[in-house]
Amino acid sequence: MRIITLLFCFMLSLLMGAQNITVSHLGTYATGSFDEGASEIVAYDPTTQRLFSTNAEDNSVDIIDFSDPTNMSLLQQIDLSSYGDGVNSVAVKDGLVAVAVQANPKTDSGHVVLFNTNGVFQAQFTVGALPDMVTFSPNGAMILSANEGEPNADYSVDPNGSVSIISLDQANLAASTVITLDFSSFTTTTIDPNVRLKVGATVAADLEPEYIAVNASSTQAFVTLQENNALASVDLVTKSIVDVIALGYKDHGQVGNKLDASDRSSNVDFQNFANLYGMYMPDAIAAIDIQGATYYVTANEGDGREYDTYEDEIRVKDLLLDSIVFQNAAYLQVDTVLGRLTVSAVDGDTDNDGDMDELYVFGGRSFSIWNNQGLLVYDSGDQIEQQVNADFPLYFNATNDDNDSFKNRSDNKGPEPEAVCAFTIGNIHFAAIGLERIGGFMLYDITNPNAPIFLNYTNNRNFMVDADSSAAGDLGPEDIKFIPASNSPNGQNLLVVSNEISGTVSAFALSGYGITIEENEWNGANTIYPNPTTDSIKLSKKGDYTLFDVTGRCVLSIKNANQISLKHLPAGTYFLKDAAGHSQKLIKH
Repeated sequence: MRIITLLFCFMLSLLMGAQNITVSHLGTYATGSFDEGASEIVAYDPTTQRLFSTNAEDNSVDIIDFSDPTNMSLLQQIDLSSYGDGVNSVAVKDGLVAVAVQANPKTDSGHVVLFNTNGVFQAQFTVGALPDMVTFSPNGAMILSANEGEPNADYSVDPNGSVSIISLDQANLAASTVITLDFSSFTTTTIDPNVRLKVGATVAADLEPEYIAVNASSTQAFVTLQENNALASVDLVTKSIVDVIALGYKDHGQVGNKLDASDRSSNVDFQNFANLYGMYMPDAIAAIDIQGATYYVTANEGDGREYDTYEDEIRVKDLLLDSIVFQNAAYLQVDTVLGRLTVSAVDGDTDNDGDMDELYVFGGRSFSIWNNQGLLVYDSGDQIEQQVNADFPLYFNATNDDNDSFKNRSDNKGPEPEAVCAFTIGNIHFAAIGLERIGGFMLYDITNPNAPIFLNYTNNRNFMVDADSSAAGDLGPEDIKFIPASNSPNGQNLLVVSNEISGTVSAFALSGYGITIEENEWNGANTIYPNPTTDSIKLSKKGDYTLFDVTGRCVLSIKNANQISLKHLPAGTYFLKDAAGHSQKLIKH
């Protein structure tokens, strides 16, 4: 009877799935500013229990008391006006706060400025033009900045995109050395032809680094080149750019890659379209080690170029389509079908005869996982957009500054995955994906990077009030950071999300995601597989097992089985023993 009950619990837990994942909103810090970029990038220091949030409106870094995540408050601001014309990014490690600040004009060299966690200046370093993102290497020895090198408004000045590496001298920060790497060694004839380049531009000027992720050993960095639909691989040992990797395209004609393509159709209408392709064009990227291998997770936002003298975005209805490839062109170019969909104006004329043979949209409306060679391991296809529709059908593809905007973004990048965070709790690996337009974040289990599992969609947005109301909640997530329970102020695993439009920083607690392994005495004689979305475990060998709580009390005994459900037991620490007396320490969350 006990075995039957356990098997029933196991099957029930599989059916429950994501319901066992709990994401709880704890609190929000609000700047009181709307649509001014008052909260974009956030970082956390566990020693002082402070958050550091970029405030573009004030050109400052806000230092926020995070000792009580339910009641955050502003401690002070770091004024950056003497260091540059705009704050873009912040990172914290080992008591140092690194801030990326652009110059005026933005085409001049920018700076990375170091402060201590009390906001006291420590050192300043010159980096490339428009430093857009800054991060510490995991070993704390380096600071890296992605210098986008955007052109000015009329494209008369286009500085080289670059990556700066600051090798820290901990004894004398001012003596730290800086090397800025650009792409001048690559030419249009040597670079992969699938890397997206502006016609007539040099490779060095056209590549625009956006975001950086560094592997756990601090030996490799991947840098997103968003407008170029590519990644740069940087060797941090030799401090050199070793490769520029074209990311390719997703085929919106394939099953699983549908999209809702019009903001003028009255209903949500997911369709596949032949000869329509998505350029991944990731913004944020995160590195994570899974079973000894490094993977990179990207949020595939997409971004075109819009300048006074150059614009590469156009609507499908304004294009001349090849009449042989698109025999139904008249139908496709109707506003309620593909007519209003924003696509590339410069990609798709494969035979150079003046009409479009293929259509390329900006962004993947997805997240992807890549291996350390830049090869695609997984893409979420249309799952994000489908989930948005399932959870918010009345506000599907809403934009981030208007609560009365049903399907507003369907013609242009959809939910717009912007932020990404990859993290590990116990032996379970997760990715959180922030959606810039409709808001909120989706949580995935990526323990198997080839087949991630959707867990939860959390959106702390109130659509029932005006978007500029203080009651509207979080609008326009730009950044997500994970804080492990061992470092958090309340002992919980936390996600912190900063939101550009609402000017808010919100904290969320994670719980209820199953079983983690703490210790193993079985020495390979048996293997345990916790199900990350249920309170169950599966063992590689059938046998007799006994489960004890921390007091030594037997709470479960099972014979000739390899599946065990802990669903009926309270959260806590347990010890699973096999017939030989070997012990496995488990924690149920």
